[in-house]
Amino acid sequence: MEAKAIKRYIQSSPTKMRLVADLIRGKSVNEALNILHFSTKHASKVVEMTLRSAVSNLSNKLDSGRVEEKELLVKTIFVDGGPVLKRMMPAPQGRAYRIRKRSNHLTIVVAEKEAK
Repeated sequence: MEAKAIKRYIQSSPTKMRLVADLIRGKSVNEALNILHFSTKHASKVVEMTLRSAVSNLSNKLDSGRVEEKELLVKTIFVDGGPVLKRMMPAPQGRAYRIRKRSNHLTIVVAEKEAK
């Protein structure tokens, strides 16, 4: 069984978010939460909230309603680019520089570990 959580319109560049997403891809949920909790990156807080939401979605989906974080793993995690806000900044000699304020969408899928 697997569950998905999507967080959209995060005000951070997709490149910065992918650095954090690469840290937890394929790891168990318990280990991933520890990595995210002690990471100094700003994006780790958003990823941690979304991961907790995915775990909650899985527990709501199951009949028992109880799920162990040790038995779950981060199956897939990916970051897509979102809309870009275009702003202008004054520059010398009457010119203007364009500033692109990027955003992204985060998708996390958690699944139960398969018994071997």
